[in-house]
Amino acid sequence: MEKVRELFRSLLDPHLVARFQYICGVRGTFLKSVGNETGGNSETAERAHPLNNGACHGLVTGVAGECGAGDGKTAQTTAPGVRKRTLDSSLSSESGNPPQNGAAAGGESVDVGSSLGGASSRSDFSRGAEAGDAVPATPRYSTVKPLRKNSLTGDAGQEFLIENRLLFYLFTFGTELGNEGFYITFFPFLTWNVDALISRRLIMVWVWVMYLGQCTKDVIGWSRPASPPVVKVEMFYNSEYSMPSTHAMSGTAIPFSLFIMTYGRWEYPPLLGFSLALCWCLLVSSSRIYMGMHSVLDVIAGVLYSVLILTFFLPALDLIDNFNLTCRYAPLVIISLHVGLGLFSFTLDTWSTSRGDTAQILGTGAGVALASHVNHHLALVSDPAPDQLPLTMPALSVGLVGVAMLRFILGVLILVATRAVMKAITIPLMCWVCGVPSGDVRKARQHMEVELPYRYIVYGTVGFNLLFMAPLLFSYLQLP
Repeated sequence: MEKVRELFRSLLDPHLVARFQYICGVRGTFLKSVGNETGGNSETAERAHPLNNGACHGLVTGVAGECGAGDGKTAQTTAPGVRKRTLDSSLSSESGNPPQNGAAAGGESVDVGSSLGGASSRSDFSRGAEAGDAVPATPRYSTVKPLRKNSLTGDAGQEFLIENRLLFYLFTFGTELGNEGFYITFFPFLTWNVDALISRRLIMVWVWVMYLGQCTKDVIGWSRPASPPVVKVEMFYNSEYSMPSTHAMSGTAIPFSLFIMTYGRWEYPPLLGFSLALCWCLLVSSSRIYMGMHSVLDVIAGVLYSVLILTFFLPALDLIDNFNLTCRYAPLVIISLHVGLGLFSFTLDTWSTSRGDTAQILGTGAGVALASHVNHHLALVSDPAPDQLPLTMPALSVGLVGVAMLRFILGVLILVATRAVMKAITIPLMCWVCGVPSGDVRKARQHMEVELPYRYIVYGTVGFNLLFMAPLLFSYLQLP
């Protein structure tokens, strides 16, 4: 049992993440606090800086595997049993702009490699740096800012250096396979140009996997890997909890569900389909470690958790889909279920970006399920008959590609217009109904009575038009 605990601790160690980043050519530009203002007491200096849900700002000892631990001591970010998500306002106001991406408020430059085995603190990009001076970048390094600002605090993070641009772009692509931009292009294209049945069922899988993953994050409440030693290549999700990795969950559920559902329905080499699914999963999962957003344990847990969910959910997929299509009470059940799940998840923690994402996912799922029910009764989108299976990919031609792109562009315009119009209407309306000031939209959306209806109405409408309004327009324009 002790060996298992030791394995868990090692997989959770942020230095393991930093080691992976170092191997992949990521170099931090951390600053080490000299501790003069606190009389040389490293523990006091450690606690003098705010902690932001895993972003640990303070003295880098290079020997502690725990967040902010110095001299063998572990810094506890909150009292036992209490979870903390946002920066303490008093600390933020006293210290001005809080340090970002692991940087202390001032001091001498140190390399993240100094805390890693086999890496010298006198690296070619930090050697000779004086207190307060910028880290000189040699020609073989490129200076890069973190990808996107923190969605909750607006922090832009601290610049870092990359040595291998190919890996940087590869892992950036991998992490985008689990972001909103991918979902709003992949699912519509699959629906309008490939297979509507596979798409709506895949969306159901995605909704349940992401919902359970987000709820589990808030229940466990583990923070992100400490920075330093980890370099925050991405800042957008830095204020959310860490365990399990929902990117790893979706990166496992989507490709392998797609492979399982298309096997026997579409004609293609099974080995090719499995290999693509495996590469997809590995790329997304490893990208989260590269970005400094998750520990190795977070990623492994995400993959295994996703496999567990698929084991129970995929066999019931036919039954759930048929219920959504044929049952006369399906619309009532769909709306009640998704709203109830959202209300439950909102009671798990204080306001956060993950809570908003959960409502958005549930709203999209409800809209798609309702549109499936309407389509079935209006015979707007028909599924292939069993005697037409397996389906084969048509030969590519200029006309086929042109029609597919026209459908995609028109459909995306419908979804973008739907989102813009519904957002402009819903937020002021809900603020007026609930008596919440609408001058600051960010603060207004921190109220559950505003955020929950806003997310559900806007993205529920988007999901509905994905499977109803767009195909209806295609039918009217005679786009086969």
